[in-house]
Amino acid sequence: MRVGPATSYKIEWVYRRVGLPLKVLRKMEGWRLVEDPDGEKGWMLGRFLSRKRAAIVTGNDPAEIREEASAAAKLMWRVEPGVTGELGSCEKGWCAFAVGRHKGYVAQERIWGVGEP
Repeated sequence: MRVGPATSYKIEWVYRRVGLPLKVLRKMEGWRLVEDPDGEKGWMLGRFLSRKRAAIVTGNDPAEIREEASAAAKLMWRVEPGVTGELGSCEKGWCAFAVGRHKGYVAQERIWGVGEP
């Protein structure tokens, strides 16, 4: 992540975690102004970003993954804060969320990364 939209700008961060979600805030000639889950903002070349949507579990306690998009649905498992996964569609406060082969629904308020891709 650079402080400006060109290779002449200083590198601020080097991300090594695969699947870490970033929100794209703005596009400019192949560059993307992005924000990470900690609120850090900077510029990255678009080719370094994946088109797969991802999210990260937030909060202090494990998030519940349900079989269906409802608090009354069967509890499948719990996921610790900091776990990243593939983000599916979100509707009525619930999002499809997959960690590896494990799939289910998580309350939207428990993840960061939701919004326009």
